[in-house]
Amino acid sequence: MYEAQLHLRQQKSCVLSTLAERADEPLKVDFEELHDHKVTFVLHAEGRLEEYEQVLDGSEQVEQHVRLDDSAIAVTKESCGGYDAVYGNHGILRRRSRIAAGERVYTVLFFEREDLKSIVEDFREIGTVTLRKLTRIGRSEPQLTDRQREVIEAALRGGYFEWPRRMDSDELAEQLDISRATCLEHLRKAEERLLRDALEVNETAEGRRPSLAWS
Repeated sequence: MYEAQLHLRQQKSCVLSTLAERADEPLKVDFEELHDHKVTFVLHAEGRLEEYEQVLDGSEQVEQHVRLDDSAIAVTKESCGGYDAVYGNHGILRRRSRIAAGERVYTVLFFEREDLKSIVEDFREIGTVTLRKLTRIGRSEPQLTDRQREVIEAALRGGYFEWPRRMDSDELAEQLDISRATCLEHLRKAEERLLRDALEVNETAEGRRPSLAWS
C-alpha cells in the first residue's frame, strides 16, 4: 500500500472554492460518501455558519445541506471531479481534506502505482496537480471488531467500494439486516481504524520520495 499527498489547483468552478475565498484559513471538510457522482461531506464552519448557508442556498451544485450543530453543516452536492478521481481509480481518501481558495490538499491511500497514475490523469482534467509526498506503507494488523469486519467484508464482496458501485449503502444495510445509519457507522469506524493503522506505520517509515509535479 502507498500513501500520496496531492495538491490540486482546481480550474473548474465549485461552491467550495467560493466559500474558501471568504475564509481566513483553509476549509476543513470531512468526506462521508460518494454516490452517483454526488458527494456528501461535513463542512466545518466555525463562526461563519449563516454566511456559508447563504452561499450554499444560492448554489445550483448543492442538492441539500443540513445544519448539524453550531459549527458544522452536512452538504450533498455534485462532485466537481476530485472525489470521483480518487474513488474511481481504487483510491481511499482520508476523511478530512483542506480546501483553500487556490488549492486543495488530498491524502490518498492506494495499492498500485497505476492507480495513482490514473488519479493524477483524472485530476489533470480539472486543474493542475502536484504530488508532494509518496510513501510506501508496510503491513499492519488492524484491530477491527467482529461486526466492523463483517460489514466491511460484505461491502467488499458486494462491490460497495468499486466505481461505479455495484451496491449502495441501502442495499448493504438490507443484506446485513441493520439500519443504514448503523451500517454507515460501522463502515466509518472500520475505515478509520484501517487508515489510522496504516498512517501509524507511515509515521515510522523511512525514505520518503521527492516531490513530483504534473501540469
